[in-house]
Amino acid sequence: MGLPISQILLATGFALVLIGFWGILKHRNILRIIIGFSLVDTGLHIVMVATGYITGGTAPIVDDALSIADAAARSVDPIPSALVVTAIVIGFSVTAVMLSFAIVLYQATKTLSIDRLTEQKW
Repeated sequence: MGLPISQILLATGFALVLIGFWGILKHRNILRIIIGFSLVDTGLHIVMVATGYITGGTAPIVDDALSIADAAARSVDPIPSALVVTAIVIGFSVTAVMLSFAIVLYQATKTLSIDRLTEQKW
């Protein structure tokens, strides 16, 4: 039929990570570098969720619909999803700190280029 959803998610996540790394290494503007970090972060979240996903799986609740014998093969792992929720909050906080540093650097140097920042002595 087609590719399973988990493989599509893995490919999408790795593509976002590669695009983010390209943005970090290619651009000299600090805001674009911060966007690159956010893309890497989002791509890693997608990859983490895809590792716990099972195509056609169900919630890990053992009841009449899911027997104990079928639980290991048919239930979706909830641990990666729980870790991603925590990682999203941490990533948002790190992005906010990076943006606040960018504001302070812009106020001090009147530029967002990292070429100008390498000339200064701290």
